[in-house]
Amino acid sequence: MQQTIYLVDDDAAIRDSLSFMLGQFGYQVQGFADGMSFLAHCPLQQPGCVILDARMPELTGQALQQRLLQCDSPLGIIFLTGHGDLPMAVEAFRRGACDFFQKPVNGKALAAAIDKALESSRKVWEEQQLQARFNTLSPRERQVLQLLIQGQTNKQMSEALYLSLRTVEVHRANTMKKLGVHALGELMKYTPLF
Repeated sequence: MQQTIYLVDDDAAIRDSLSFMLGQFGYQVQGFADGMSFLAHCPLQQPGCVILDARMPELTGQALQQRLLQCDSPLGIIFLTGHGDLPMAVEAFRRGACDFFQKPVNGKALAAAIDKALESSRKVWEEQQLQARFNTLSPRERQVLQLLIQGQTNKQMSEALYLSLRTVEVHRANTMKKLGVHALGELMKYTPLF
């Protein structure tokens, strides 16, 4: 699957040259001249990678990174700037940036950073999806899930929760349906949420 890379830079020549260079590595690049148009047109809740310039009018790269953090976006962020310094890089990393480059950039190094950012973004997105499904469970369904993960049978859960066997079966079925799992082994990925 070809992954779109979002590029936010107010310099059209930079957007064009980076789009061409990244196209050579198999990426499809969607460019934006400013942060506001990026925020208005990019699917912020989907996995992906955004390359940000630091110095842009209206909304700087750092301010755009802050907006993405505020909306809990899983997008992997790479800074690519001609005006970066060590404190700026440290702050970008502290806020979760995947990488920080000075212009001009080596294509292979940028492609490697993009791959890393895409993988990180996909993992964050998957964790968000797990958490969202987990949040749909009632308190009783969470108890049932915890006991299922511990390997308890319906009868053992019935005794532990002081519920009828039929009620446990209903809670178990609802839990599996809400989490979108079909086998008990799939429930293990929810263990870290307890």
